[in-house]
Amino acid sequence: MEQTLTAWLVPALTLVVGVAIGFLIARLAPNAAPNRTQRRLDEIQSRFDAYQSEVVTHFNTTASLVKKLSQSQQEVQQHLSEGANRLALDELTRQRLLATLLASEGGEKRERLKAPAHQEMPKDYAPKSADVPGMLDESYGLKNKK
Repeated sequence: MEQTLTAWLVPALTLVVGVAIGFLIARLAPNAAPNRTQRRLDEIQSRFDAYQSEVVTHFNTTASLVKKLSQSQQEVQQHLSEGANRLALDELTRQRLLATLLASEGGEKRERLKAPAHQEMPKDYAPKSADVPGMLDESYGLKNKK
């Protein structure tokens, strides 16, 4: 009977120990995966927040620089206008300079160039004798089959 008890007791104890180990592993393993995933998600979120902050900073700096550029351009225009008033010797020169400065500030639009209404075929100016076709002739370079 002792052998029968031992034969049943060892597998039963092994089964209980296996279930306990399996339960502990199952309990610890799922917590590790969500924690790792959560940490990765938090890292990605922080990188995204840093990127958004960098983009906002970039565009704020760009807007500030464009504003400074615009102010500098206005100061240059004003300086040129004052120089034209002080340095121009006669009234006609002064008026021409001021008109040019005002036109360059964007007041007037320039007229666009238009294509010529009548288009001629190009002329053949290649040197040739009277009986030889020119380079622009359709039959140039072709041998006659006579």
